[in-house]
Amino acid sequence: MAVTTSRVRGAGRGVKFAETRPEETWTDVETHNSDNVARPERIGSVMLGAALVTFGLRRRDAGGMIAAAVGGVFLLRGSTGHCPVYRAMGMSTGSADAVLSRPRGDVTGRAATVNARRSVKIERNVTIDADRTQLYDFWRDFANLPRFMEHLVSVHVASPTRSHWVAKAPAGMTVEWDAEIINDVPGRLIAWKSLSGADVPNAGSVHFTDAPNGRGTVVKVEMDVEPPVGTLGLIIATMFGDDPDRDVREALSNLKRVMEGGEGDETEV
Repeated sequence: MAVTTSRVRGAGRGVKFAETRPEETWTDVETHNSDNVARPERIGSVMLGAALVTFGLRRRDAGGMIAAAVGGVFLLRGSTGHCPVYRAMGMSTGSADAVLSRPRGDVTGRAATVNARRSVKIERNVTIDADRTQLYDFWRDFANLPRFMEHLVSVHVASPTRSHWVAKAPAGMTVEWDAEIINDVPGRLIAWKSLSGADVPNAGSVHFTDAPNGRGTVVKVEMDVEPPVGTLGLIIATMFGDDPDRDVREALSNLKRVMEGGEGDETEV
């Protein structure tokens, strides 16, 4: 019987070819790449696994044993990059070669900044009694951000448009990513996106608009964040004191306090 050559897509690995027989379907094509968990998700799995194991060992009861066991599963998932559940469902957030079916739209590739199906939308705003340009200039100097964003460890500016971020994560760990400014309107708007390889893919913008009746400036933040291990990761991270929405809310409150010396109460509009 003749052997034909069919194209198999691989995320970030160019084009591969696999020999198949005419009667074989896509689901019959064997791949040797079982890495079906993306790097940010692997890091999140290790962090959550370590946190759950620590939590379980401290409790030393039935609930703790269950938590530790679940944590062990996450640790294995993160260390190997393989998820049996993903394989059974025929999906992958890592290499597209790990999907034993036709290419799917929910596979995260190198070109994607945030997976829309798994990201969390955050929108928060605060009215600050300060000049719009003054607030823009303060925010645009990224060295100022850790002053009011308590979850940030550091921001290193590499160029006028690129920077490296380090932030706190559950269980005393940290996550890192490189970001690029994609839109910058002095006095009005700063928009950014994380680059390929981010531990926590994210994209967003901060808007500065004049408040009604000369009450200062409305600072509005809009973000899409892809938590490690998706929604489950967000829930568990929240249990351990790490919640992106709360981080943004507290950051805006702190910014208000820094810029006007007030209590930092958030005023949404």
